[in-house]
Amino acid sequence: MLPMPPGSSSTSEYLLVDISNSFTKFAHSSRDTLRRVSRLPTSSLTRRSFASMARPGQKILLSSVVPAKARLALAAFSAHTAHGHLLTLSPCLALGVGVDYPRPSSIGADRLANAAAVRHLYGAPAVVVDFGTAVTFDILSKKGDYIGGVIAPGLEAMTDYLFQRTALLPRIRPAEPASAIGRSTRSAMLAGAVHGYRGLVREILAQIRLELGSPRRLHVIATGGYAKLISSRLPEIKLVHPNLTLEGLRIIANLNFPLSQNP
Repeated sequence: MLPMPPGSSSTSEYLLVDISNSFTKFAHSSRDTLRRVSRLPTSSLTRRSFASMARPGQKILLSSVVPAKARLALAAFSAHTAHGHLLTLSPCLALGVGVDYPRPSSIGADRLANAAAVRHLYGAPAVVVDFGTAVTFDILSKKGDYIGGVIAPGLEAMTDYLFQRTALLPRIRPAEPASAIGRSTRSAMLAGAVHGYRGLVREILAQIRLELGSPRRLHVIATGGYAKLISSRLPEIKLVHPNLTLEGLRIIANLNFPLSQNP
């Protein structure tokens, strides 16, 4: 396993906001350390929810893949916008990573943050596997440029589909199966979901490695809700970093906000 990068400061100059489809993460952060992370269901967030997270004078970096919630956040943080203390993550910002991609504006903001984080913290070539509502693979070349990725259905989306489209199969919460041979409907579904999903991830990583020229050293970092479960028996994945996207936002904030003497 690779070591987790250390941090040292104790101030909260930034509010970092990562709005994804299922959950939104908020982090109060110094320039070098995430200090406090909150996680709320995205569907429950209101303008007041966003406003309650910000402190006067904080600089806010917003990453969103949910346009309706991003609009609420921008309205809630309007006072910060007026003072130049709000940025929305896009390829137009300094990212600390090159982007070699036909339409950079089509890359999800969270994927840009993941690329910035892995490039800064671990180097290149690299792959970030983000286990969210969808599972995404984001690839950095040997030069350290973002060159593209893979998108596949998320683990929960696959298991929920079986529940929704069949009369007798129950809804399950993915967990480590006791055996590859299920001796009940639930255990058979768990075996199919978890072992099958590991097979999907392993094969995608193998094909990515081949297309990168089979580099001897390839950093493969996992993040997202089911990263720990799926990665636990995949030696191809070197590290699970639960807050990788937020670390990327912190790094990008450092590159785009001026130094402040009074955060």
